[in-house]
Amino acid sequence: MDESVAQEEKAYRPALSIRKGEFIALAAALMALNALAIDVMLPALQQIGAALQVAEENDRQFIITAYVIGFGVAQLFYGPIADRFGRRAPLLIGLAVYVLSSIAAALAPSFAALLLFRCLQGIGAAATRVIAVSAIRDTFGGRQMAEVMSMVMMVFMVIPVLAPSLGQVAMIFGGWPAIFFLMAGLGLVVTLWAAGRLPETLEPGMRRPLSPASILEGFRLVVTNRLALCYTLAMTAIFGGLFGFINSAQQIYVDIYGMGDWFPLLFALGAGLMAISSFTNSRLVGRFGMRRLSHGAMIGFLLTNAVWLGLTLIGPIPFALFFVLFSVSMFQFGLMGANFNAIAMEPLGKVAGTAAAVLGFVTTLGGGIVGALIGQAFDGTLTPLAGGYFVLGIVALVLVLIAERGRLFRTVNPQV
Repeated sequence: MDESVAQEEKAYRPALSIRKGEFIALAAALMALNALAIDVMLPALQQIGAALQVAEENDRQFIITAYVIGFGVAQLFYGPIADRFGRRAPLLIGLAVYVLSSIAAALAPSFAALLLFRCLQGIGAAATRVIAVSAIRDTFGGRQMAEVMSMVMMVFMVIPVLAPSLGQVAMIFGGWPAIFFLMAGLGLVVTLWAAGRLPETLEPGMRRPLSPASILEGFRLVVTNRLALCYTLAMTAIFGGLFGFINSAQQIYVDIYGMGDWFPLLFALGAGLMAISSFTNSRLVGRFGMRRLSHGAMIGFLLTNAVWLGLTLIGPIPFALFFVLFSVSMFQFGLMGANFNAIAMEPLGKVAGTAAAVLGFVTTLGGGIVGALIGQAFDGTLTPLAGGYFVLGIVALVLVLIAERGRLFRTVNPQV
């Protein structure tokens, strides 16, 4: 981004009416509601299946799938709406849908009704992701935006560590419906917090008309911007590897390595490493820049997984060696995610809502599909996962090279 564009971006970026720390905490809470809605359900799937007479074991997974579908698709609609009506109103409506559908899910009389309410819950939660990213882009730019996104992602990555335990505790007091009441209660707290404290971050002069032509123009600006498109696709590739691990995690830890009861702890350690990595990125990005950190992590990610893949092709590898290689990969993931997202959003401030919607839709749906393919390729060895990580690392590298016209680690301006 050249100096004139940077000055233009700065010109319309509003000052915060609340402290920066509270703004980051609120944005993180909004994003955390989505992570909570997925991971808090994991301990309850078996109990829900028994209570609602779900015959096929695998059908219980639809409780997660229905939510993800609603969450992924609805983002496409929230973006243009947020660019027309501002950030607050769509967010509060989405949060209301989230809270009410959580209560309805707790009272669902059948499995089909539960899936419907889960989809509605995802539709409501989509507002939290789009508005949080849009508000951050409205308010911050360059390395500051990457720093804020890293802090938000740190909280987002901590939720998978805590959510299953929260779900287990809720079930002790009220069975599986208590989990949905827990989500409703936490959603209500965040709703009241946002209603009372979140400022409107979209300047009136930056609002776009809500018409088919305007919406299509907004999407055109996103998909025709080389940096935005390539970094979004690179982020999708990396997220695909993460989803592939999530799909295969239990089989790897339990079936291959026989970790059994240690599985939740080991899974939490992986999420914890990404949280630590996101925090590290927030401390370093102001000094070294988004590109240096993310490009270095991307190359490290590729080399680590090349070693991992080569070892799996030779034969089984000890658990300790696997965990070291996997941990290094997860740490590097944390250095890529927030920075790739910030670089993709940087040139799209004038359509931040639409841009956040497109980025969220592509990374959620695309990453989910790629991850599902990796998960389905599981053959009792680590090779499919290691191979998936390696291939996706190459894909990400090629996309970033296209975005940067073949030059890695370059400094576009001192803030990027």
